[in-house]
Amino acid sequence: MTHSVCIRRIGPRMLMTLPLLLAVLCVPLALVAGAWRPAAAAWVGVTGAAAALAALFWGAAQGPASISVPWAPTWGVNLELSRDGLSVLYGALALGVGGLVALYSRAYIPHHLEEQHRPEREEVRFLVLMLSFMASMVLLVMARDILLLFVALDLTTLTSYLLIGFDRREARAREAALTALVVTGTTSVFFLVGVLLLANAHGSFSLPEVLARAEPGPVTTVAMACLAVAALGKSAQVPFHFWLPRAMAAPTPVSAYLHSAAMVAAGVFLLQRLHPLLEKAPEVRAVLLGVGLASMAAGSLLALTRDVLKEVLAYSTIAQYGYVVVMVALGAEGAPLYVLAHGLCKAALFLTAGAVIQLTGRERLSELGGLGRALPGLAVGSALAAAGLAGLPLTLGFFKDEVFFHALSKQGPALKVAGTLGAGLTLAYSGRFWWDLFAGTKRPGPVHRASRLLTLPVGVLAAAVLLGGVWPAPFEHVARAAGAEMVGHPVELSLAYHLDARTENLLALAAWALGGLLLATRRTWEAPLGRAMEVAGRWGPARGYAGALAGVDWLSSALHRLEVRDLRDRVAAVLVPAGLLGLLALWAHPVSGRFAFGPVGWGDVPLLLVLAFAAGAALATLRARGHLSLVLLLSCVGFSLALAFTFAAAPDVALTALLVETTFTLLFAALLRLLPRERLERAQAEALRPRRRDLLSALVAGGSAALLSWNALSHTREERLGEVELRAAEAAHAEDAVTAVLSDMRGLDTVGEVSVVVVALLGLTRLLRKD
Repeated sequence: MTHSVCIRRIGPRMLMTLPLLLAVLCVPLALVAGAWRPAAAAWVGVTGAAAALAALFWGAAQGPASISVPWAPTWGVNLELSRDGLSVLYGALALGVGGLVALYSRAYIPHHLEEQHRPEREEVRFLVLMLSFMASMVLLVMARDILLLFVALDLTTLTSYLLIGFDRREARAREAALTALVVTGTTSVFFLVGVLLLANAHGSFSLPEVLARAEPGPVTTVAMACLAVAALGKSAQVPFHFWLPRAMAAPTPVSAYLHSAAMVAAGVFLLQRLHPLLEKAPEVRAVLLGVGLASMAAGSLLALTRDVLKEVLAYSTIAQYGYVVVMVALGAEGAPLYVLAHGLCKAALFLTAGAVIQLTGRERLSELGGLGRALPGLAVGSALAAAGLAGLPLTLGFFKDEVFFHALSKQGPALKVAGTLGAGLTLAYSGRFWWDLFAGTKRPGPVHRASRLLTLPVGVLAAAVLLGGVWPAPFEHVARAAGAEMVGHPVELSLAYHLDARTENLLALAAWALGGLLLATRRTWEAPLGRAMEVAGRWGPARGYAGALAGVDWLSSALHRLEVRDLRDRVAAVLVPAGLLGLLALWAHPVSGRFAFGPVGWGDVPLLLVLAFAAGAALATLRARGHLSLVLLLSCVGFSLALAFTFAAAPDVALTALLVETTFTLLFAALLRLLPRERLERAQAEALRPRRRDLLSALVAGGSAALLSWNALSHTREERLGEVELRAAEAAHAEDAVTAVLSDMRGLDTVGEVSVVVVALLGLTRLLRKD
């Protein structure tokens, strides 16, 4: 069967969405397979990721494609997906590394669970979370609707929170997960603000339409600034970087996947996807350039001073994505290639670190060394990965540095110097990491034999890094398409070795010389640099985060203490803020003729009498003695309002209100019989005790409600309301407007509200019976 016949049978739309469908399908299949046998979940993940990757490349061979399916038509929101250069590169990275990490997990996670005395079925939970994250990443890179981008971004945030906190019995893991959630979740709010600004300004959530309509100006600048904050938070860039080293509390497969090639890559992916907008906001590009350089410096210096294996790699990730942010700010089309090369190298190094920790029981560089003979496979694989990260020839990493230096070659000397220093530091910390693990004298302590599943993924990733160094054509093809999609026009991206004195080569030679010098003299600067970074760390963003968290915790506790003193304070805690918001809305939107008096005739006298009776019953509740009297007075208010609806020609609503009021009156009366008498008497005494704050709360809440109602009724036109309701009834296929409002527009709300009240009453009844 030829390719064209296959495509005709599958359909181009199905072929385009097939990678996403397969990635999503992995999740329930892994769950089902895991219920049969926990080990099967990992193999389902590996197979599913491989199938999705094959479908992605198959579709990519057919060229770019897109699909748009209505999602919320009244809001203009569509499920708009595309297969273009960026989605293919990032999708391949997410699926390829994801499949290898799932394979690695088959060997790593059972041992990890055994050490923590946890049941083996938790391996299934781990795999399901990993595969859920993988599907979220595929959705993110394929989304072409900015609201869908936000949804996918938040899905990655939620699943990453659960993965980082997988070892939930450990306080360190819970704290790390919370930090990651607070930082990335808070910055995601900025993303939503940017999305809404763009949609409001351009009348669409479709990214191609927004890109076509956007012009330089304050709206584009502010929106892009908000979007950039979210991207920087996700990619752990200064000043949001502190969550990433803490996230190393997660199991190593999580670090290898999320913190090398997926979650942190999502931030720079967004910057590349939105790059045409970024070009129209030069102020934001200037800020990004500064943030990227700061992240390069901070991440590199901290990586040189850390002793824990995974922390070294975490800080190097911060530095490496700083390079990418710099390239995006400069408009360098090689940025996607840099992400691809770094993801392959860093994932291999993380997997190596995890294997070493599990096989030796030690996690610090100072406790390790000379493992090359005991673990030759890991030594060779990680050597290639470290060489790729350092940008040495015959690795794909050489070309990532080449495109970086190519971008710098068009800039001034300051950026060239900064880039060279950064690349030199990269070689130094990469070399230090590998050398302290595998070279030198072996430290005392047992080294267990590595299983094939621990070393095979490292070998595959290392082979890809080597293949990219000796045969870069396949990587060049993918990276060129991604670069063109990023900048919005065809690009010239040629990966080859040039033995001449061009600027890129000179900068690379200078970086290697600097890195070699730093490695050779490390004993002289390591201790002073470590102390300096420790002092600097005391005043870094992490300190501000801790202070902010403590302040929020104090405020929350104070409000909680205020709220839970008694029932009246709990009610006031809801009504007073709501009343203040209502007054603020009235103050913020002044309207002429806000409060108007309508005509009152003799025909309105019955209605006025009913309302006066309801008001009198409401006031009488303030002095009611006895809970039964209070219930009866409240029912009088409800029945009076039900009667008022009959004067407004709404018998349906009146009957509904009558039914609800009768039901709740009977329920309240029944509950009062179950309450102990002494408690009722105590509550009655407290309720009749005068308190000034109760009067103030009542004035704020009642005054706000009265003013809002008066304002709304002053601007209500009968004919306008009628048109709205009739249109709504027609759209809801209802026989009349009242039915449409009750059963369609507010149907679910009403069911939900009544369900909550009924469940609460039933629960209360149960508690009282137990008492």
